Amino acid sequence: MFKFADAKEIILIFFSKYLTNKIQSVAHFLLLCALINKIMGKKIAIFASGEGTNAENIIRYFDNNPNVDIKIVLCNRLKAGVLARASTLGIPAKSFSRADLYETDKVLGLLQSMEIDFIVLSGFMMMMPSSILTAFAKRIVNIHPALLPKFGGKGMFGMHVHEAVKTAGDSESGITIHYVNEKYDSGEIILQVKCPLSPTDSAEDIASKVHVLEYRYYPEVIEKVVMHL
Repeated sequence: MFKFADAKEIILIFFSKYLTNKIQSVAHFLLLCALINKIMGKKIAIFASGEGTNAENIIRYFDNNPNVDIKIVLCNRLKAGVLARASTLGIPAKSFSRADLYETDKVLGLLQSMEIDFIVLSGFMMMMPSSILTAFAKRIVNIHPALLPKFGGKGMFGMHVHEAVKTAGDSESGITIHYVNEKYDSGEIILQVKCPLSPTDSAEDIASKVHVLEYRYYPEVIEKVVMHL
């Protein structure tokens, strides 16, 4: 299936074959390539650890979008459902080990070799190493299924969060989309969206309400942030 990112290669071939006489120097050609890169969209890598429903929603949202090109899905679990979901949608998917992430530069090297512009965390359960945080400063975002700083930090993910919200008896929950830094759930907040809760809501009910917000707002925020890079 043709994607807008393929147009970059088509344009380059066209210029090299038919307009060589119009390009008067290597500098002009490099300027043209930079302009094409700017026009044709940003390259995104998605990191996930689980089934990948949010990742699938993001991939579908950006399908054939000229501004964003989902290049790869990376996962720290060999048999996670997200790998199969990505492959079904035509997105390259690759797993890596804890050692690959923390003890070597394999993951960083892969991102750099693919010229990734932006990283999206989608249910990714590991802390990003300092090497990737430095290389992608303010170019990594995450979504948390609660209103930070409440119900955040290590171990607070998935149903653990919704059960904690239920136990606390809060009248509202929601999502927090934020930049990623060296501490769990403590990066600069980009957007928070709330949803009302009923005293009769179970943890599963809370999760369902929060998922609606995740699916609606996360892709939109990713697009807005990427377009300002």
